[in-house]
Amino acid sequence: MSGHSRWATIKHKKGAADARRGRVWTKLIKEVTVAARMGGGDVNANPRLRTAVDSARAENMPADNITKAIKRGTGEMEGVSYEEITYEGAGPGGTLFLVDVLTDNRNRSVAELRKIFEKAGATMGAAGTASWAYDRKGQIKLSKKAASEEQLFDVALGAGAEDISVEGDEWLVTTPGVELDVVRRALEEAKIEVKSASLAMIPKNLIPVTGRDADQVTRLVETLDDHDDVQNIWSNFDLSDEEIARLSGG
Repeated sequence: MSGHSRWATIKHKKGAADARRGRVWTKLIKEVTVAARMGGGDVNANPRLRTAVDSARAENMPADNITKAIKRGTGEMEGVSYEEITYEGAGPGGTLFLVDVLTDNRNRSVAELRKIFEKAGATMGAAGTASWAYDRKGQIKLSKKAASEEQLFDVALGAGAEDISVEGDEWLVTTPGVELDVVRRALEEAKIEVKSASLAMIPKNLIPVTGRDADQVTRLVETLDDHDDVQNIWSNFDLSDEEIARLSGG
């Protein structure tokens, strides 16, 4: 399990998920708007928009909010123009970070994110500082009840997936980045319900962090996630079960 997923587990244990819904909706509206601007407003012809809309629906966002975000992206309604940027940085304990941002003010965002990194004992770097440590992959999640292992192997691997694994009560199907939508469509055509499908930056190797480094890394991720311009955070830190228990107060 990646470090960020471990951190999400801690947040869940702290009961913070529901309180963050408003911020999550803000981030998702930005993604829907940008996806529609770049690839058009037809979810069936725009894989990125379809993924964004599916994510918004999974967070119980009202359909009217989604429709307005699409129209702002396609120019049918007036709206803010966002710029996509990925910042890279080095964190405590030799960890490496990628931070995906959607912003209407690049100068403001970079100044604020640099300050967040510095307060956590980390540094923002130039392009290439961290990206070399990641592979771009597609990730599809489905309930274990949705299909048997044999069905998944037949359909998903047959459509180009690389791996199938179990995470709790879900199947996780990993694909090459360019094959994500192809594999998702194959699953849906086989009447296998997909819970989510998204692109992810997967670390090639995980770096265990403990003690003060673990405190600083989790604080960095939490503060970055609270920033309205931050869409995704990718990191290669790993937390042991003992560290998770300590950080979550268990």
